Amino acid sequence: MSKVIISCAVTGAVHTPTMSPHLPISPDQIARQAIDAAEAGAAVLHLHARDPETGRPTADPDVFMQFLPRIKQGTDAIVNITTGGGQGMSMDDRLAAPLRASPELCSLNMGSMNFGMYPMLQRYQTFKHEWEPLHLEASRDWVFKNTFKDIEEILLRLGQGHGTKFEFECYDTAHLYTLAHFLDRKLVTPPLFVQSIFGILGGTGADTENLLHSRRIADKLFGDQYHWSVMAAGRHQLPFITMGALNGANVRVGLEDSLYAGKGRLATSNAEQVRLIRSILEPLAIDIATPAEAREMLALKGADNTSF
Repeated sequence: MSKVIISCAVTGAVHTPTMSPHLPISPDQIARQAIDAAEAGAAVLHLHARDPETGRPTADPDVFMQFLPRIKQGTDAIVNITTGGGQGMSMDDRLAAPLRASPELCSLNMGSMNFGMYPMLQRYQTFKHEWEPLHLEASRDWVFKNTFKDIEEILLRLGQGHGTKFEFECYDTAHLYTLAHFLDRKLVTPPLFVQSIFGILGGTGADTENLLHSRRIADKLFGDQYHWSVMAAGRHQLPFITMGALNGANVRVGLEDSLYAGKGRLATSNAEQVRLIRSILEPLAIDIATPAEAREMLALKGADNTSF
């Protein structure tokens, strides 16, 4: 079995400041937590940005550039910038930071979908910021748009234009077939880094049957041309990705996906979640990939070729 890549999604665009005092908001907090997660064993750092004052998700490349150089200087981990962004962001918004930074790796969502965050409203009586409940409620009517045209634009502008490779985020088995379509058209090149995502309202549920089915379909479509990774939202995070690793998957943790480190216990940092998954996998004789090993597995261009 090849070594397992641990990705860490540091802040995301789902959780809000009220939900955890440990969610990184400012560029300083994002940089510090990303570097700490890398030191704990994460080979890939998946990054979004936040408005430093309110914690609201932002696509502003100037904010990204306040933490990207610090992360590059502080660790050799692979920087993976979102192209999904967050609710209400246009395609130009979503591409602004990646096009400026020209990173080794970016996430790329492989289909449009309903993306419901509104059930989290019922867990909180009050919020720190006025935007938070409005943001969550708006997801009741939000379609996360990633059409064939959108995907092709990202592949051409960022992939072919900058040599960036992608973490293909697949929330449904249909998304695997979409990826196969772009592989057939030679707009993506192996090895593919396929992230199967479970437990988001609007996507595939975190059920064992779905995990195994996703692996079977990916094997059928891509054979030995891909590296599989698994992430799961909320309470499913650690048990589900452990099951994924036992079935040959790489894994993703981070406060974007879950705020907890155990039942009813908030994680104090992204690094804590990285250490937790290592403490589960290493006794099972599962080796953890270094950033250099992950770069070789994913055939990345190298940190020296980025623009930050």
